[in-house]
Amino acid sequence: MKDTAISYMDSPLGKIKIVGENDHIKRVSFVEGEERETDGPVPLVVRNCKKQLKEYFAGKRKEFNVPLDPDGTDFQKQVWEALLDIPFGKTSTYAKQSISLGDIKKIRAVGTANGKNPIAVIIPCHRVIGTDGSLTGYAGGLDKKEWLLRLEESMPGQNQTSLF
Repeated sequence: MKDTAISYMDSPLGKIKIVGENDHIKRVSFVEGEERETDGPVPLVVRNCKKQLKEYFAGKRKEFNVPLDPDGTDFQKQVWEALLDIPFGKTSTYAKQSISLGDIKKIRAVGTANGKNPIAVIIPCHRVIGTDGSLTGYAGGLDKKEWLLRLEESMPGQNQTSLF
């Protein structure tokens, strides 16, 4: 039996919806407005996710360790897993991501899968930029993507050269 919990939090980029199911995070997304939260206590996995996101936005966290279980096709999950390999404060390109998955010809499919990433920020699709260094495609909006990249660039211990 699935035990799904929905919770919201404020962030510097607006309202974030967090969906946890059993002991895993299923979704983290930027939302407009707010729906009803789940009645009852907020599960530990959702509370931990909120705590870690708050630390990240405060510039105090570079890695997340909440268990993830995004819904998607096998290919999408493979792409999202590869996103987790992009180091904090660094960027990659859709082409590099496609090559790392074994086929440069999958570049459009990789871009589409990135766009369907259901766990924003934690699965860092914001770290993927165009081959020419331009900011392209982010479901939350390019302003949010730029903000996230600048946050990571500004955290202590990061190389102070521009990410893009």
